[in-house]
Amino acid sequence: MTIEHLYPKQPTQQSRPKIPQQVAFDRRELSVIMSLYGRMVAAGEWRDYGMSSLKEMAVFSIFRRTAENPLYRIEKHPKLRHKQGLYAIVGMDGQVIKRGRDLKTVLYVLERKLIRAID
Repeated sequence: MTIEHLYPKQPTQQSRPKIPQQVAFDRRELSVIMSLYGRMVAAGEWRDYGMSSLKEMAVFSIFRRTAENPLYRIEKHPKLRHKQGLYAIVGMDGQVIKRGRDLKTVLYVLERKLIRAID
């Protein structure tokens, strides 16, 4: 019996995968979201937003007025990346409107509302 059997090597600090303390949107994702948000504010549809970075997900909430419940929530779930998709849009009633792996594709559901608002 060798000494490795008695005392297995412990992973070093460098070899362990880093577990993020909280999930957040990166700069590219925020750029896409804020581009849509700015156009909807200019159209008079949206007025306020809020962001939350939680341990399991990141949430971008969109409000018509500040004191209301959010109209939509854009959620980022890294654990669902390979299953249902990393991003989801959730409506006011909690129903998932769209899920997907590409943020621009998921946000297209809200883009269509912008086209109707301008007409």
